[in-house]
Amino acid sequence: MSGIVLGSGPVTADPGAGCPSLYTVAIPGTWETGHDKDPKPGMLAAVTNGLPGEVDYVTYAATAFPWEGEIYAASKKEATDNARGLVKDMASRCPGTKIAITGYSQGADAAGDLAAEIGAGNSVVPPDRIAAVALISDPRRSPTDAQVGPFAPGAGAGGARPGGFGWISDRVRTVCAVGDLYCSTESTDFVSRFAGFLAQSTNPNNFNPWQTQLQLGSIISDLMAQGGLPTLQAQLSDGANEDRAAQFEQFFKTGTHTSYGSYSVGGGQTALTWMHGWIAGNA
Repeated sequence: MSGIVLGSGPVTADPGAGCPSLYTVAIPGTWETGHDKDPKPGMLAAVTNGLPGEVDYVTYAATAFPWEGEIYAASKKEATDNARGLVKDMASRCPGTKIAITGYSQGADAAGDLAAEIGAGNSVVPPDRIAAVALISDPRRSPTDAQVGPFAPGAGAGGARPGGFGWISDRVRTVCAVGDLYCSTESTDFVSRFAGFLAQSTNPNNFNPWQTQLQLGSIISDLMAQGGLPTLQAQLSDGANEDRAAQFEQFFKTGTHTSYGSYSVGGGQTALTWMHGWIAGNA
């Protein structure tokens, strides 16, 4: 891609007449938007309210189950594609405008995928156009991602993105509340990891053999290191399934996944106010 300045920070340029200094693309979480309604700020309101420049929310299916109309992988792909389109349109219209991307839950999954492809130099804008990326409860969080707040063990239920965020890694921040099973799955919980892998890879229109092989290979390699098939069979036993069901029931009761408006990350800030400051400070 011509014009890419690999490894550099965001551009500093006059955005031009009628162009914002910063353009933020926000992707809501599951059920926060949909085809039959306008995007709702939801969890991201505290992140985007008062940001400099312009903010656009992405509309997409925002569903997770087949009976809702779209399976998770197809819904997430629509979110990624729509966000990419917004970024492309703004970048074409305003060459000097910096771009920020944020997302929550399934929206963070999509936002992180878009950020990763931009960071690899394989998207609609070069890496130096990105000012900041703010991911909240990312189902593909990697243990190596720059994490805000208390340390959350494990990784996202969907498995880490191969290659990470490339040339924009220094501009990406992620937050995962301790106990949020969407973004904090223990590396030895192979049933959850296989389930997350299937959720990510079940859309035939978004099949990537290279990434699929790497993700599946990582799970199998870890499984073999922890005892192989007998370990998986033990995690699929009736007793283990009952324990897992009880764990998820407790997780949903606690409201951890929806706690980011009050979740403290230190310094008197919540996850959402910190992410607002992260984007604004990089504008």
